[in-house]
Amino acid sequence: MARSIQSLERAAAVLRLLAGGERRLGLSEIATALDLAKGTAHGLIRTLQQEGFVEQDAATGKYQLGAELLRLGNSYLDVHELRARALVWTDDLARSSGESVYLGVLHQQGVLIVHHVFRPDDSRQVLEVGAMQPLHSTALGKVLASYDPVAHSEAVDGERQAFTERTVTEGRSFEELLELVRARGWAADVEETWNGLASVAAPIYDRRRMPVGAVGITGAVERVCADGELHPRLVAAVRDCARAVSRDLGALRRF
Repeated sequence: MARSIQSLERAAAVLRLLAGGERRLGLSEIATALDLAKGTAHGLIRTLQQEGFVEQDAATGKYQLGAELLRLGNSYLDVHELRARALVWTDDLARSSGESVYLGVLHQQGVLIVHHVFRPDDSRQVLEVGAMQPLHSTALGKVLASYDPVAHSEAVDGERQAFTERTVTEGRSFEELLELVRARGWAADVEETWNGLASVAAPIYDRRRMPVGAVGITGAVERVCADGELHPRLVAAVRDCARAVSRDLGALRRF
């Protein structure tokens, strides 16, 4: 088992102490509460302050949690708001399409599945919330790579593994694929990641008109496609779902 890093443990203890109190705390109070030498506590607080995690009150000299923690907390809450806003619409999409529905966000050079609605039949299915999907080959990933600059950099600069003979891995061809996604407003994956499966996905925007995730369906090729092309009805249903979630998140502009 890997050893923990003591300085990080102590910094986390400082943040928990400040988060749990109802008032600002002075240096001596923090040092005493955590059984730390005053110099050690001061070094930790100074570093946390430089990173924006702790702020010092100019009048009293005491410390409180900083704005950077609020920003990080809001990022965490954004995912939960996205999922909450999408619940009804993704259920409707599963019913209307007859396929599994996935909601994904960018996470660690891939797509993190934050919500999964089962295909509405009696077949045995496995919940995939928390699973990771590749950026370059899945419909969800290609949507994120097309509209999110960070995801685009990750997909372009990272390794693009060939999962099937249809996976696009060459750099210029991949960029052209992303240009097509942006031009039509949705992405496809027809046996590029999994043989026998096809997907379609569309982007979700927030009130700032920023892409915050993607929603899509996945199903057997013979159900989702006809003559190698995705059924227009399913593409329209996915795009309608993405628009509805975006509106609920405050994206009022047309897209």
